[in-house]
Amino acid sequence: MHVYSELVRKAAVARVAAGQSVAVVSRSTGISRSAIALWIRHGVEAQPGASSELACFRCQAEPPRDPQLYAYLLGLYLGDGCISNAPKPGIYVLRVACADAWPGLMDACEKAMGILGTRVHRAPKEGCHLLGSYSKHWPHLFPQHGPGRKHLRAIMLESWQEDIVDQHTREFIRGLIHSDGCRFTNPVVRHFKSGTRRYSYPRYMFTNESVDIRDLFTDALDRLGIAWRYSRRNTISIARREAVAALDEFVGPKY
Repeated sequence: MHVYSELVRKAAVARVAAGQSVAVVSRSTGISRSAIALWIRHGVEAQPGASSELACFRCQAEPPRDPQLYAYLLGLYLGDGCISNAPKPGIYVLRVACADAWPGLMDACEKAMGILGTRVHRAPKEGCHLLGSYSKHWPHLFPQHGPGRKHLRAIMLESWQEDIVDQHTREFIRGLIHSDGCRFTNPVVRHFKSGTRRYSYPRYMFTNESVDIRDLFTDALDRLGIAWRYSRRNTISIARREAVAALDEFVGPKY
């Protein structure tokens, strides 16, 4: 484990606070992105490779230090994440696939996956990177973990998760859309006696095979008063102008 001086840690955090991205600071200093993200979240006293035991709020029966970050990560996990057994007994790995087309989303995912203070790895795949982080605590943070695919088993939030989602609904929706949703421009062609009219409008879509996860998504939209409808069996559409404008305030296009 590399131990960085307090001066180096403070300088890295200060550069991010001044507007530079974690990725830029990491490339220019040689410090890992996960280390910089750890200092931002937990203070410059934290060191990469330190035990994640103290960072597990469920083990300590405490609320998370950053509930907004947890709400976002919960959305990512329910949408496109998975937890599996690591080769070492008692250790689990949380994985989320992020497309290379959206590097900003990948950085946001990495920041969220560092919530336990553990290192986040990026494994290159065709057209994407598979972000992964090892910890014995992932099932504590995501009790929805279980055998089989999520859409083949019941998915319900525990009361402490519901409290976080109720308070940070926007971040939860943002995580779901960033994993299994999109914002795009929908083209429309109308034929009239007077001629053909073409126009377009922005639209959000969320697709997931799990009825329970779709219900969690629509319940969150209802909580914010955002109109939605089913466009297909497994797809939620948000297309009304005021509803799209509401999502644009905190989601927007992937980046």
